[in-house]
Amino acid sequence: MDLVIMAAGMGSRFGGLKQIEPIDEHGNFIIDYSIFDAIRFGFDRVIFIIKEENYDIFRSTVGKRIENRIKVEYVFQKGLSVNPTRVKPWGTAHAILCCKDVVKDNFAVINADDFYGEDAFRKVSDYLKSLDKTSNNYALVGYVAQNTLSENGSAKRGICEVKDGYLTKIVESSVEKVNNKILATPLLGGETFEVRKDQTVSMNMFAFTPELFKHLESGFDEFLSENQDNLEKCEYLIPEVVENLVKTNQASVKIVNTSAVWYGVTYKEDKENVVSSIKNLVKNGVYPEGLW
Repeated sequence: MDLVIMAAGMGSRFGGLKQIEPIDEHGNFIIDYSIFDAIRFGFDRVIFIIKEENYDIFRSTVGKRIENRIKVEYVFQKGLSVNPTRVKPWGTAHAILCCKDVVKDNFAVINADDFYGEDAFRKVSDYLKSLDKTSNNYALVGYVAQNTLSENGSAKRGICEVKDGYLTKIVESSVEKVNNKILATPLLGGETFEVRKDQTVSMNMFAFTPELFKHLESGFDEFLSENQDNLEKCEYLIPEVVENLVKTNQASVKIVNTSAVWYGVTYKEDKENVVSSIKNLVKNGVYPEGLW
């Protein structure tokens, strides 16, 4: 199984490459904990999606300490000739599409700067092991909304609608806790709405087979055609692709629920809580001291 890690984002709200911000006294990053969990639950290769200009710093930090523990590949998310001046990456679905010539096995996808938790990796691993490589039966790891919030501002979350254990709709939203309520504002426009504390939300942790790439490739051509007037800002996003596949009966997406708690550094002020929380997990024996 492959673990695909999306790390091409610029981390503008954090002020730099937040993917390589140490979060323990041993200099480990959030990404190290994800890779540690992946290895212990059977993943045998990690594929980093990065910007080409970050290759040297990424490999000299993240790569060098895991290359003797798991096979590592690097894929560059590059700009497109349709808009060569664009700096911003083209979105999460485009990032995954960049891996089409590298990924040949069932795979999980995660963000580089989110802590997903041991339980999430165990469950996504079990699901992937049950799938044939030609299957279009995918999965999304569903988190409890109240377990995914920053105390320091809004964060992007996919608000999920679920029927009989399967995804029917996902609304990418800016989610924030306000006066003990969880409020979500759809990123594509629409009224702000209240989210239940136990609502299922997506943290971009998916389980896919290689069949996904044919859907991504055909969908990207359509995406570019539909966004000719917005090529500077439009994004090809994996939640939207997944929802469209569900609606057109080209795939099913099982919700794999987890009780894991998210930790992440969306804002600089988040770091203190992440450091403290990781320290408690080490103290309780979930992770070894020093990790590697």
